[in-house]
Amino acid sequence: MSAEKKPSSVASTRSNQKRIPLVQRRKARRVILQAVYQWLMTQDNPKDIAKQYREETEGKVDWDYFGEIFVEIPAQVEQLNEHLAPVIDRELKSLDPIEKALLYLGTYELAFRIDVPYRVVINECVELAKVFGATDGHKYINGVLDKLAKTLRAVERSA
Repeated sequence: MSAEKKPSSVASTRSNQKRIPLVQRRKARRVILQAVYQWLMTQDNPKDIAKQYREETEGKVDWDYFGEIFVEIPAQVEQLNEHLAPVIDRELKSLDPIEKALLYLGTYELAFRIDVPYRVVINECVELAKVFGATDGHKYINGVLDKLAKTLRAVERSA
């Protein structure tokens, strides 16, 4: 992660982080996917979308994680696109919205959340693709994120 600009919320989130059950983090990723999809389809203000999901989502969710990741994806979309462009086999605009939302989520986590192991990032996105994506969409998500991990997480992969 060379000279990339880190989102401001990353450092503060990690320093105050308490142990969150994995199921709550998994639910946060699911809600992030849905919120990113909504943002891609409507281009509504991410803060309004975040507020809507907080009000309408039931059950325990890692809302701190949701708040960091979801708001930062639209803010970092140009940088995420730069990471994705060399590893996808088509233009970004031709990606299915669910695939694009998952790739944004996975790319953000690989680039900015090095506290989350790359295998966890890939696995979580693949599992979400199996639920929300096209029939074989999970294979595409797996392949793209694996290629990204080779560059964004080279040190971790070689360990």
